[in-house]
Amino acid sequence: ELTDEQAAEVKRAFLRHHVLVFRDQVIDGEQHKRFARHFGELHPVALAPEGSDPHILEISADKDSRNVAGHGWHADGTADLKPSLGSMLYVTRTPEIGSGGDTMFSNMHLAYEMLSPAMKELLDPMTAVHNGLLAWEGATPPPEYDVPVNVHPVVARHPDTGRKLLFINGIYVSHIEQLSKGESRAIIDMLVKQITNTALLSCRVRWTPNTLVFWDNRCVQHHAIWDYFPHSRYAQRVAIAGHRPTA
Repeated sequence: ELTDEQAAEVKRAFLRHHVLVFRDQVIDGEQHKRFARHFGELHPVALAPEGSDPHILEISADKDSRNVAGHGWHADGTADLKPSLGSMLYVTRTPEIGSGGDTMFSNMHLAYEMLSPAMKELLDPMTAVHNGLLAWEGATPPPEYDVPVNVHPVVARHPDTGRKLLFINGIYVSHIEQLSKGESRAIIDMLVKQITNTALLSCRVRWTPNTLVFWDNRCVQHHAIWDYFPHSRYAQRVAIAGHRPTA
């Protein structure tokens, strides 16, 4: 439980640092959700299994896994009309080998600010289509899944700070509306390369059991490194509802 003063302190740190790491937290699902509610309404899980908690996404990988959630640089659910404000990932089991499964985070404020003035001027008025089907990587989603497709600004403003940020990623973005197909692909690839290859933008969290990480999904992308197969990892994620991105 947090007092109002403590919650305000966490929010100030969240807006300043974008990624917060809380070690040695022994909490259950209800406590996890209560912590998240200090910062907004909860964002529902898409395709939540019947009988499961609609606000807790279980993320696990083991010797039978063929892929892992969160692999590849992205922000969560950017194809939604209102992507989540932030995510709280709570890891209780880490790979038995004692390492692996780190998560990397990249700062989209800095990604934008490192662009040349000419590139900023080009991108500022542009919009991009985010398509939820792309995240399925060729697989067919279940028929009950209403695939989200939405248009968002390529350069958005953080709703709390007003600071500009690059709002584009390689998982969900199909194309930039104002460009030809070839131009769009070239610009997207260039921006994704900057996001993924510029060390100055990123930090890396090494998980230990009972660690909770709270990140700002509006201005941070993340990448879950799957380097521990066939070992296992288990986590639960609670997301906080957000608003439609604006330029």
